[in-house]
Amino acid sequence: MDRQRVAIIGATGSIGAQTLQVLRDSPDRFELVAYAVGHESAAVQELAAAHPRALRIVGQSGVELSDALLGAAPDLVVAAATGIAGLHATIDALQAGVAVAIANKETIVAGGELVIGAARSAAARRGTEILERLRPVDSEHSALWQCLAGESIDRVERFWLTASGGPFRTWDAARIANARFEDALKHPTWKMGGKITIDSASLVNKGLEVIEAHRLFDAPMEQISIVVHPQSLIHGAISFTDGSMKAQIGAPEMRVPISYAMNYPQRSEQPVRAVNLADLRELTFDVPDPQRFPGLAIALAAGLAGGAAPATLIVADDIATSRFAAGEITFGGIPALLHDACDRFGGRAAPESVEALINLRDEVRAYSTAWRPV
Repeated sequence: MDRQRVAIIGATGSIGAQTLQVLRDSPDRFELVAYAVGHESAAVQELAAAHPRALRIVGQSGVELSDALLGAAPDLVVAAATGIAGLHATIDALQAGVAVAIANKETIVAGGELVIGAARSAAARRGTEILERLRPVDSEHSALWQCLAGESIDRVERFWLTASGGPFRTWDAARIANARFEDALKHPTWKMGGKITIDSASLVNKGLEVIEAHRLFDAPMEQISIVVHPQSLIHGAISFTDGSMKAQIGAPEMRVPISYAMNYPQRSEQPVRAVNLADLRELTFDVPDPQRFPGLAIALAAGLAGGAAPATLIVADDIATSRFAAGEITFGGIPALLHDACDRFGGRAAPESVEALINLRDEVRAYSTAWRPV
């Protein structure tokens, strides 16, 4: 069996680094042919030394990134960068017949039909399902994908996404609104990049995941529920019309969904231990509180509104989390900024091209950068 040629967007981030671990553990199945990073660093130099034959792409985005990446002729692109820097490359890869393992929810949420439409066309050309071409890597969406194996989508009653609740799960609203940056980075379960860790603390991340599931599984927003599950062992579940339910259970370890996406439709061997059910003492679930976590309510409202609201949410959140990290706004300022940005731009129609999306991004970015709390 020939090795798959793999390209990674965001190779030095959390997901990119763990993708490289999967590659190292399966040298007979995968070959790294290209990797893209935002800037030079010691980690990039180490990566170049470990993979001297792979194409190194530094600081490029948009069409330039896409052209460079596809020039390496990959079979699979792992989209792991934050923001929408990899949007062009994701769409172009799908159109070129390259499978995409996507860990970048911003691309799906902001890109909407631009991305899903490209995946739909690619699947039709190959006679496969969309998720064979656009493979979810987020642990929750991978869980739902695994639960759907062998099932008919029209027999799904409800999709269930789980949330750890983040570091502020038991805090009251006033304390959350005034949380410090270092507190927001103390995620109780996962080790992730800074932005997604802050998004998890505000539960905005979970709202984005509902929109992502809505897009990936072509399911109404109302058919997707969130439950807070502090143990982070059940990553997603599906209840069916016959009253049964399937759940995917595993340790909070991203190499599992990464490997599943890369090796699909087969499973591989990974140095990750399965959960021992005999060791489990309790699994608890609760409903998230939108009063204490207003960012979640704003994100869900943007998904229900559709149009330009999801893309506006993505861009505004990127600026809001950066400004919080820089000490320019409080933690409570994040949902306030999101609310005002979505109120200003969210009523527009959804962007019908990448160029229109980029223009919207620039408008929202300028507004969010200048925004001041009332």
